[in-house]
Amino acid sequence: MSLQLHLQLLIVCFAVIGCGQLVVSHQESGDWHCEPDDEARIAAEFRPGIVTLDGHANDWADVDGFEFPLRPALDPDEDNEYKAGKLTFKALHDGTDVYFMLQVDGDYVYSKGDDNKCPSVALMFQVGESATYHDMGGCKESPDTCNSKNCRGYEVDIMHFSVGNSIPGRLYGGNSINGEGKQDRIGLVDMYSWNPHCRNIDGSGPSGFIEDDSPYGSSGQKGTYYFEFSRPLRTMDRLQQDAQFTIGQTSKFSAAFWYPVDGNPWHGSAHYTVSCDWVPMDVISGFSTQVKLASQSSGDAAGVFAFVLSLVAFCVSIFVGYLVSKTKSVPFTPIDRL
Repeated sequence: MSLQLHLQLLIVCFAVIGCGQLVVSHQESGDWHCEPDDEARIAAEFRPGIVTLDGHANDWADVDGFEFPLRPALDPDEDNEYKAGKLTFKALHDGTDVYFMLQVDGDYVYSKGDDNKCPSVALMFQVGESATYHDMGGCKESPDTCNSKNCRGYEVDIMHFSVGNSIPGRLYGGNSINGEGKQDRIGLVDMYSWNPHCRNIDGSGPSGFIEDDSPYGSSGQKGTYYFEFSRPLRTMDRLQQDAQFTIGQTSKFSAAFWYPVDGNPWHGSAHYTVSCDWVPMDVISGFSTQVKLASQSSGDAAGVFAFVLSLVAFCVSIFVGYLVSKTKSVPFTPIDRL
């Protein structure tokens, strides 16, 4: 993503999370089949000020989400679902930034120095109009020929978190660079892709690790993994590398989860996903909702006031009529008799 974009992610777990690494190229075989859930849809409502990236997921309690079964990305068969539970996905925005929370149950697993034996997570968004979920954009060019010209319109935006050397509860920026000028393996990786073989990284951000502070747990401990992301709704990107979210419109996204099942290291394409196709996410305008409610409330108040005023006038008219009827009549005396 563009240098102006500052991505943040904070992670905390009941079962502390381990590591991950950049997704390697897919090794797909056989015919692709997909039967997505037509009811799967995420609403990112306007809820300013209720979520803080502090590693505590209780501030998401009143935010509606959707539970997705996690199935292998290359073979989304129900029989091969992730056994420990479903992935709960929630989203909201505050008019400036958009926030995401992913929740997955699972035993704690961590192997220091072996990224592929630790859980990992990623989000992917459609950028180009022709970009497909399958094949991470779907551009047919090879690694030697893919570029921004012949793969124009197939861009997808990816946020991938590697947590092997990270500390739960710490805030990490996107694409930190180490002292040697290389991509740091700690923290959040921000990239765009045209297909699994044509991926590019850009952006920068701080990172840090103090081993003595690392609150790692015991292997096999049951718990829940929480991932919280935030990023601006709109960025300064002009190279079609960032997904741009517009309030009142629908974007397309997917989420992936890597887990070393039975202690076996995972490889890049061996991840679970929430759907075999794009999932729509509505970025809802809170302003229009508030105006509608306010005008409705004002209309109701005006109607009640008019009814009360009419009732009072009616009662007064009856009372005046009653007084007139009880008053004694005064005889008429012509003036010429005075």
